[in-house]
Amino acid sequence: MHVSNEGILVILFVGLIAGWLAGKIVRGTGFGLIGDIVIGVLGALVASFLFPRLGIHLGTGLVSEIVSSALGAIILLLVVRLVRTGGRL
Repeated sequence: MHVSNEGILVILFVGLIAGWLAGKIVRGTGFGLIGDIVIGVLGALVASFLFPRLGIHLGTGLVSEIVSSALGAIILLLVVRLVRTGGRL
């Protein structure tokens, strides 16, 4: 698999926006630039794994990728919060 430089920039951009958006929705303080990118990219992985199995398709394009990545990041942040607080949101 070969990813071009532009592809890496798009992945990082989508990850940053999705991580920031998820942090704002879950009312987190954010994790900084690198942390938001990591949360967003991991959220994209969660969304790409979970959504097709649930039959959820949000469309195509950059905006739908940001939305699905943000939803995956929100799920990820909620799971992390559940683990950290012992089951309390």
